[in-house]
Amino acid sequence: MKSKSIFYAMIIMLIVSACAPKKAEQLQLKIYGTSDVHGALFPYDLVNDRETETSLAQVHQYVSKQREKKDAEVILLDNGDILQGDPLVYYSNFEKTETKHICADVMNFMQYDAGTVGNHDIEPGHEVYDKLVKEFAFPWLAANAVRNSDGNPYFQPYTIIEKQGVKIAVMGLITPAIPKWLPEKIWSGMHFEPMVKSAKKWMEIIQEKEQPDFVIGLFHSGAGREDEYEFSHENGSILVAKQVPGFDMVICGHDHHEQISWFENTEKEKVLVINPKSRAKYLAEVAVELSWNSEKNTYDKKLKPKLVKIANIEKSKEYVDHFTPKFKEVEAYVSREVGSFKKSISTKDAMFGDSPFIDLIQNIQMDLADAEISFAAPLSFNASIDSGELQVRDLFKLYRFENLLYTMNLTGKEIKDFLEFSYRDWFQQMNSANDPMLYISTTDHGSRLTTMFFNYDSAEGIDYTVDISKPYGERITISGMSSGEKFDENKTYRVALNSYRGNGGGNHLTEGAGLTKEELSSRLVNSTTKDLRYYLMKWIEEKGNVDIECDNNWKVVPAKWHATASKKEYELLYGAN
Repeated sequence: MKSKSIFYAMIIMLIVSACAPKKAEQLQLKIYGTSDVHGALFPYDLVNDRETETSLAQVHQYVSKQREKKDAEVILLDNGDILQGDPLVYYSNFEKTETKHICADVMNFMQYDAGTVGNHDIEPGHEVYDKLVKEFAFPWLAANAVRNSDGNPYFQPYTIIEKQGVKIAVMGLITPAIPKWLPEKIWSGMHFEPMVKSAKKWMEIIQEKEQPDFVIGLFHSGAGREDEYEFSHENGSILVAKQVPGFDMVICGHDHHEQISWFENTEKEKVLVINPKSRAKYLAEVAVELSWNSEKNTYDKKLKPKLVKIANIEKSKEYVDHFTPKFKEVEAYVSREVGSFKKSISTKDAMFGDSPFIDLIQNIQMDLADAEISFAAPLSFNASIDSGELQVRDLFKLYRFENLLYTMNLTGKEIKDFLEFSYRDWFQQMNSANDPMLYISTTDHGSRLTTMFFNYDSAEGIDYTVDISKPYGERITISGMSSGEKFDENKTYRVALNSYRGNGGGNHLTEGAGLTKEELSSRLVNSTTKDLRYYLMKWIEEKGNVDIECDNNWKVVPAKWHATASKKEYELLYGAN
């Protein structure tokens, strides 16, 4: 009986091997990758009501032309962060949820082969991303997003794409820093493993089970520093490429940089790392030539990477015609009037001091949260809202991201330390009016801020000065509550702030105020159930005609130094008035 079983097993193996497709001796691949599209699905900016040079309409045109050539097998991949950043996706996320999500329609139409989940794809919440997993016609990957209940990946860890008998494995990884930015209820039921640990585990499984001929890492995580400590990785793609043998190439993202680099892994093999920036500005293209080496019993591989500038590509008429009805529906939504402003406001002023733009957000936050103090930062570098009619589209200028509104208990001392930390990377220490004030880099391409303006938090509800002649730790002087009451460093105050900051984003509450991650959740008094932009809209609708005033509750001193530097640096960043 045993010999018969062995005989039948051998017969089955022969039949299976005979039916298996023969591997091509030579194979040309063209691998394309988008990353951090952030809702740039259509060649039109619905917020500013104007056409744009880049979108997936141009990407579709380029990839379709490549498919028509038939000189290579085409693989199209997306690297995450597509569900946040534009009214087109916001509408599907939160307004019209009963039909198929526009991202599923678009990406299925474009015939994506696989995608990786990004942190901003988690941000809309379980209802949105759980639904999309079912609607996508391709696998959505994230090997290191692990389900708490059974230890298995919450999303699919990898996929196998077969072309002419050649097996291409695609492993997805997501940045594990999500708990620093998002409230736990948004990612409930899962945790995020360090990238290197997860990549090693799944590479072993893929190699043993699938025996692939070519392996692609699709990592929603930036390149990162090579010396960065693994367990704190937000951007760990280089580290994985170097420390986990088996990858032939990595498409990375999240940090919105364009990059083509080569690294050597621990087995002295070259690994390509390519990053196509954001909002479909570039398309990663890697031409791969595979030649079978019978002596080594594997393929010799040649990779030729480039970044295709999408602004040079015409729009796909087929794509635009197909999605125009959906676009028109969202266009009507963002054109709806929600109120009016008596005065124009701009985020430009918010880079230099107290401003009407930030005071509006602060006052709305304090009102909604019934808070004594509020923290807020400019979320756009150069956004403005004109006086007069306010439409839904203007709310995307006023508040760019889909944060929740938190109310937290903080002591006066923690509030002061929070502000010391915020202004540390906002204003430099100056010795005279001629010294630089903001952190600005100037090159042949112009001037830009080198620190993150969305971390420039100021406070409302207290009166204080920022002395830029003094070092970190000695700059903030709080004179009292804006209500006239005394400010007490030992007292606990109700503070309004967004969920990104409340979860430790920017490190204001942790490194600045000295709270542990565990303490953050214990200080949380209340959280909204919908995003802050929704409540801003309802607040403005209720008020009708909003008169925005700057109360100048905080000032920068010495005043003459601040005025001189502000005038000079405003012109550097924005040009002359």
